[in-house]
Amino acid sequence: MLLLVAVLLSFSAVACGVAPEGTVAFVNVNVLPMDGERVLEDRTVVTSGGRIVAVEAAKGFRVPRGAEVVAGEGGYLMPGLTEMHGHLPGGDAAADEVDRILFLFLSNGVTTVRGMLGDPSHLSLRDEIAAGARLGPSIYAAGPAFRGSAELTPDEARERVRAQQADGYDLLKILEGLDPAVYDAIAEEAAAAGIPFGGHVPDSVGLLHAIAAGQRSIDHLDNFLQALEADDSPLKEAEPAVRARDLGLHLDEAKLPALVAAVKLEDASVVPTMTLWETFNADLPVESYLAVDGIDYMPQQTVDRWAESQRGRRERLNAESGARVIEVRKRVLKSLRDEGARIVFGTDAPQVFNVPGFAIHREMQIMEAAGMTPFEILASATSAAAEHFRSDEFGRVAVGRRADLILLERDPLADLANLAVRLGVMVRGRWIPEDEIQARLSKLEASAGR
Repeated sequence: MLLLVAVLLSFSAVACGVAPEGTVAFVNVNVLPMDGERVLEDRTVVTSGGRIVAVEAAKGFRVPRGAEVVAGEGGYLMPGLTEMHGHLPGGDAAADEVDRILFLFLSNGVTTVRGMLGDPSHLSLRDEIAAGARLGPSIYAAGPAFRGSAELTPDEARERVRAQQADGYDLLKILEGLDPAVYDAIAEEAAAAGIPFGGHVPDSVGLLHAIAAGQRSIDHLDNFLQALEADDSPLKEAEPAVRARDLGLHLDEAKLPALVAAVKLEDASVVPTMTLWETFNADLPVESYLAVDGIDYMPQQTVDRWAESQRGRRERLNAESGARVIEVRKRVLKSLRDEGARIVFGTDAPQVFNVPGFAIHREMQIMEAAGMTPFEILASATSAAAEHFRSDEFGRVAVGRRADLILLERDPLADLANLAVRLGVMVRGRWIPEDEIQARLSKLEASAGR
């Protein structure tokens, strides 16, 4: 109610021609509201108090006195993007390295991040950003992950669920290895506590069981390939390392429609993270990744660690199985899209050669190659992400929504590459023009020690 009153007061001030401090007006812009595949041409959008307070036809609209005016010059204004599977640094990270990751997201228009590392420091980081004390994307914070452990009993798992809900985490994160009884205890207690859970799908639980149990997000298309394993697969009793290496050669795609129907029926969201899994499965030399977008802004020790892990992964790769995994994952994504399942955007950055913010462009290219349209891809990172959270806070350009925006020179619906041609980014009402973005990136490059 207080938020609604604040928005109405800001709108009244704008309507009266008075600009409260911090008011920004984007004039002569084409708006992608992301409430459908449409463009509102020649609009003026006004933000105040961190909210959008007006979206009006530019002709005849009087910009309130004292507002900062951003000349759109026929550019395209759209909602900020959401990273639905990001790994923010933990509490032992230096403050400047945390700020590096936060700004790399922002520099590419990522204004909301669902942090899936699960570190207690993310609660205070989330609150600092929300209060305006720190520059960064708005954060949804997962709690410390639930992972397989012989010591974790169902009762202990229930207690941890209640504790994380009481601590203020936004969701629970699931990792591999959980016993089905422990997993079911987490699911039941999460429902009772009113806190969602998502992430991986333990092999012993299985995709269909996880969806039926209420898992809100299936990240990385996890366990889809295991669910597609052919009935006559010779890998049923193989060691986990052998199964992971060779599973792509023993899949039955006739099983896919039932899996997709279950995802749609239970209203689960799917976070594909296509780029990372292509990196894991492609038979490419490590050197081919050393020029990915944004890598110059990452510390040398991070890049060295990525290269070392990728070399080890390639030594264990079955190239034929890996190539099959890459192609089947694309068909899984296309089937989910065709049936109208909720696909939400994520890159798992910063992970192996996935630079925060910059990885979005390669991810979108792969999603498009899988058969999604530019609008569907942009929706996965805006309106669909908001729908996942059942939130009317962000994800669209509309009065009352958070003032998280990207101003582009050209239409991203015509070509997703236009997302990289920005005029600036706004986060919670703070306008960051492109020249400031580039100046900050130059400083990050100089400090990366590359």
